[in-house]
Amino acid sequence: MPFARFDPGATPTARIGLGLAAVGRPGYLTLGRDRDLPVDRTPEALRERSHRLMDAARASGVRYFDAARSYGRAEEFLAGWLAARPDAADQVIGSKWGYTYTADWRVDAEVHEVKDHGAPTFDRQYAQTRALLGDRLDLYQIHSVTPESPALNDPAVLDRLARLAADGVTVGLSTSGPGQADAIRAALEVTVEGRPLFGAVQSTFNVLEPSAGPALAEAHAAGLTVIAKEVMANGRLAPPGAPPALRRVADEHGVAADAVALAAVLHRPWAGLALSGAATVDQLASNLAAAHVRLTEDQLDRLTRLAEPPAAYWAQRSALPWR
Repeated sequence: MPFARFDPGATPTARIGLGLAAVGRPGYLTLGRDRDLPVDRTPEALRERSHRLMDAARASGVRYFDAARSYGRAEEFLAGWLAARPDAADQVIGSKWGYTYTADWRVDAEVHEVKDHGAPTFDRQYAQTRALLGDRLDLYQIHSVTPESPALNDPAVLDRLARLAADGVTVGLSTSGPGQADAIRAALEVTVEGRPLFGAVQSTFNVLEPSAGPALAEAHAAGLTVIAKEVMANGRLAPPGAPPALRRVADEHGVAADAVALAAVLHRPWAGLALSGAATVDQLASNLAAAHVRLTEDQLDRLTRLAEPPAAYWAQRSALPWR
């Protein structure tokens, strides 16, 4: 199915998607995880947690779910949820290839995921994704493209992606690191037989790290759907440790800081979707309040001042431990 069937106006909260990174595996780079998840993080416990989150998200009007091969068992959990809910045919599904999960369900693993953007990895992971999600896959993204990534120049990879697009699946990419803007602009130049290859781009964007904004605006102008990820900055913008300026704006609206952090992203005219990475139903409900927050120019200006130098932001993110 094509990602083009996503309708951002389908519900008041349709522009907020649910990312499954936080509940597809026991360890993740997120502050407060020991508080958010139970001590028992067996696959069965996280399957139940993810299904409750997806039920709550759908009931609240969320229509996009985002997974990846490297999110532990996220695709498996998502596939089980879809199979049990035939009435959710309008749910739009995205996943990613390019990282392999290697932690074997351990939080203390030395290496949690291994990146490889070669054609053999695509072949293996696409077969795994199809085996789980079948024809429910709407969007398939190269996971975490950087300016140095070979994926954008590898004829074998581009040929496979072009064939995927010809079969009706939208092809996209996600980006990470201080060079996101360069990676986005490089992707915009990629064509196959004279036609642009990519239909969507997913990038880290939040009030602490807005540097990809101009490039994302260019992607939007070129016709790509822009998906903002890590809008809570791996928990730095969520209660209880959100910056004072963010908390003050939240108090002015009578909502929590996370809702304002997400609303600030949704205010960008180029933002098609912003992902919630909620690990609890209460967090999800708090995030979804963003759909009803209307920030003033003064409030947006105050939030803009929270921006950090990209190199400093990404250095701090890289230092986060798996929890």
